[in-house]
Amino acid sequence: MHFEIERRAIRTTRWAPTALPASLDEGQVLLKLERAALTSNNVSYALSGDMLDYWGFFPTDPSWGRLPVMGFGTVISSAHPDVRIGGRYFGFYPLADHHVVSARPSAAGFSDNAAWREKHAAAYRSFDVAPSTPHDDALLLFRGLFITSFLVEDFLREQRHFDSRQVVIVSASSKTAIALAHCLRRSSSVEVVGLTSAGNVEFVRSLGEYHRVISYDELEALPAQASVIVDMAGNSQTLSKIYSVLNGNVKHCASIGATHWDAPRHGVTIPEPKPQFFFAPTQLAKRGKDLGREVLNSRIADALSVFIDSTHSWLKIRHILGSSAITDLYAALVNGAVPPEDGNIVSFE
Repeated sequence: MHFEIERRAIRTTRWAPTALPASLDEGQVLLKLERAALTSNNVSYALSGDMLDYWGFFPTDPSWGRLPVMGFGTVISSAHPDVRIGGRYFGFYPLADHHVVSARPSAAGFSDNAAWREKHAAAYRSFDVAPSTPHDDALLLFRGLFITSFLVEDFLREQRHFDSRQVVIVSASSKTAIALAHCLRRSSSVEVVGLTSAGNVEFVRSLGEYHRVISYDELEALPAQASVIVDMAGNSQTLSKIYSVLNGNVKHCASIGATHWDAPRHGVTIPEPKPQFFFAPTQLAKRGKDLGREVLNSRIADALSVFIDSTHSWLKIRHILGSSAITDLYAALVNGAVPPEDGNIVSFE
């Protein structure tokens, strides 16, 4: 079975019945999803499913989409001589009990060689060998989003932070925002300001990753100095207010997430500089060429390990079992009803 979302009404979902293939074509492998992370990042995938072709990862009925998730899977059948049964791999899976891949071996494992995957960035098509570790759940929760955060900090530092004195992160309680604040505090000499809801202020302050935390109700406290905005929320009304408070001091605005995806957007004009969408695979490919992929991957892995260690004091890992509970969790994520300290890992058995 596969979890599917109505593409134009992301609150509407269904479980589509699907059967394991009786046989595989040459080069194909069949994986069983062991477990996956399900976070607000996945809601962002649904929201940008058409724009960024997330719905193209795992094609189904035209009006429905299969949600990509970061997961661990085990090969239960293989028609590829270089991919053995029992191998365990990390990568993008559909939220489903099984997944068939047309495998092309790589140094790290294999990639999905299906015709419809050729247009997608290599980072989205890779399945990397993944021996079991005590930190598997944290890796599922953070590996994908941390790479985005690492690359945002890397990009901003390359640009000398657009000559700004502070980086203002909107939706500061989101895990991608927390990871970005962590990277900025470690590697950049700028003030890191987090904006969040009044109810999340104490939690965000307790993290120790931000120099300053301000609620949306108190935006006037935001210093009007040269600033980069990193918008994880996608709330045009809030973003317009931030521009107004900064009073002409916005040097760059990077648009990344949509945690406030259902906020009204009509009648809101954002002045220059307009938000620029940050596409992590583009920066990943650029820095891979600059540094070499082995060096870049080593830097990311080292930084991720340090970040995961820093989350032990606040992260609460929850294990969600079965299709009904997964449906309820997805609905809670869409409604913004999941506490920021929760990290949800889903499985089918």
